[in-house]
Amino acid sequence: MTVKQLSLPELADGCARLGIGNMGLWREPVQAFGLEATAKLVRDAGLTVTTLCRGGFFTAIDPQERAEALADNRRAIDEAATLGTDTLVLVSGGLPAGSKDLHGARERIADALAELGPYAERHGVRLAIEPLHPMYASDRCVVSTLAQALDLAERFPARQVGVTVDTYHIWWDDTAPAQIARAGAGGRIHTFQLADWTTPLPEGVLTGRGQIGDGAIDMREWQGYVEAAGYTGAIEVELFNDGLWARDGQEVLAETAARFTEHTR
Repeated sequence: MTVKQLSLPELADGCARLGIGNMGLWREPVQAFGLEATAKLVRDAGLTVTTLCRGGFFTAIDPQERAEALADNRRAIDEAATLGTDTLVLVSGGLPAGSKDLHGARERIADALAELGPYAERHGVRLAIEPLHPMYASDRCVVSTLAQALDLAERFPARQVGVTVDTYHIWWDDTAPAQIARAGAGGRIHTFQLADWTTPLPEGVLTGRGQIGDGAIDMREWQGYVEAAGYTGAIEVELFNDGLWARDGQEVLAETAARFTEHTR
């Protein structure tokens, strides 16, 4: 998504040119290009898919909507397995229209995980709950902190459900370092993502993630927390940013790789 203006073949070519061996994929471009075609493209390019994003949106009350969400998540698990990644990132969903019941919404997430966790395990895929900044709680994700994400994940085996650690969403939370240690002790850090926090946020706030180094977050500090917790996996950069999307994609890809090298260990 950092360079969504690139086609998947262009992305693969750019990664190869820059010596990037891994890429995280979103379902929409994969579906547009074709699942099997994407899997072949990745294999032929010698790349590894780190994660697939996104599953989730489990908070609907209507039985038909819930059934459709579960079916879509099973498809997402199947897609992840076909692409060769062991991690499906989950954005859990916001409050249903007219509801003010955060607790009930979070319990419906747990109900969905109870159904999907075993299915994911059978396909060699782990579910990674991503807490989103509280400004998204009403419409996008009622899971706002790592503590909330872990309270859900720890109801299930770590081989089924863990968490996503994303700097953009948790940097403000002074309890997050301890929660990262908690997640690491349980083997539940399934992916680690970087994005910076810049202000003012754009209208709508969804596309406000800053390029690494442009904002308030100390990337090395957070990298230190996850490494101290035992995480040795890939580090993803995920930027939703209209300004970056309006630029040449290969230029943005090269800039992002350079910023990653500059601002991580």
